[in-house]
Amino acid sequence: MQIDHFYRDSWVEINLDDVEYNIKQLAEHIGEDKGIYAVVKANAYGHGYVQIAQAALNAGASALAVAFLDEALHLRQAGIQAAILVMGATRPEDAAIAADHDITLTFYRKDWLEAVRTQQLAKTLRLHMKLDTGMGRIGFRTSEEIRSVVSLLEDPSLHLEGVFTHFATADEADLAYFEGQRSKLDALLKTLREVWNDPITIHTDNSAASMRFAAEESDYVRFGIGMYGLYPSKIVKEEHPISLRQAFSLHSRIVHVKQLEAHEAVSYGATYETDGPEWIGTLPIGYADGWIRKMQGFEVLVDGKRMPIVGRVCMDQCMIKLDQAYPVGTEVVLIGTQQGVCISMDEAADWVETINYEVPCLIGARMPRVYKHAGQTVEVANTLYSGRTF
Repeated sequence: MQIDHFYRDSWVEINLDDVEYNIKQLAEHIGEDKGIYAVVKANAYGHGYVQIAQAALNAGASALAVAFLDEALHLRQAGIQAAILVMGATRPEDAAIAADHDITLTFYRKDWLEAVRTQQLAKTLRLHMKLDTGMGRIGFRTSEEIRSVVSLLEDPSLHLEGVFTHFATADEADLAYFEGQRSKLDALLKTLREVWNDPITIHTDNSAASMRFAAEESDYVRFGIGMYGLYPSKIVKEEHPISLRQAFSLHSRIVHVKQLEAHEAVSYGATYETDGPEWIGTLPIGYADGWIRKMQGFEVLVDGKRMPIVGRVCMDQCMIKLDQAYPVGTEVVLIGTQQGVCISMDEAADWVETINYEVPCLIGARMPRVYKHAGQTVEVANTLYSGRTF
């Protein structure tokens, strides 16, 4: 495989073995009668669309799910032929493009179907019906709404392939709202079966639901955050229904080291002042890379030891307090494991008061991704000039 290059001392590493391990763990947990949609929206949660899609399919995922048509087309352009479901909104005038590329679209409004029927579709358009059972985003909410679209779905250019919903609290300790959504789902599915006789694929469970209570009526589960080795919440992590391995790690190297005297300031606003002589290292990573300003005070790993980020994080750089002088080029781990010491994604998320989903999604496109398989680098993806070296 072509290995590209990059010319900066910060990068992401993605362990594809861990992604495959996580999918196999879920497959064993839910049983052979259910398939897995690998959710690779948002650049596979910051891990890389194509690389994660290929790893997921290699590990046994049945199909892929994304948020937008552009993402599905990107996967098709990369040569991926597996079934792809667009779970979010698509303009009706773009339905023909989806049909031409055998991409399944989600519908959730009657007027959307009416508009699609006016398009000239050269190929059959596969559709999944979205039900809003309490998430409050998109979807049919009542039996009456479902009945109102049945005649439209009899159009020969349309094929109702599946139906799905999304649970808002499947990762929480209090399951009352979740059970309420399940009850609404049962009622809506009953209506759909009454008015539609053809087979329909059902997928209701996200990572949390699939790990905790995979529904008997579901033909597929949607594996999102769990595929990347992250638990959807602290509750699910404590319950530990399946074993997961975090696939994402973030690395940098020290590019400058200096010793400051007492009462010298570091970075914008002079918010950090040395107490005495201190060794300060500079890392070439900043908030433009998604390593946001709130990371000030967080710790990184140098030589297997925790070192604090001092001063405000800059756009392209940040500074760390060292316990001694280290050579320029010393590797630093911002998220991941070094010499048996770990800084997890959950720890980083807790520091900035967010969820673990957000942290890898924030790490920007200019950060190279290095893909590992069986301990070897198999690909380096550099979106700034992919495939080109100087």
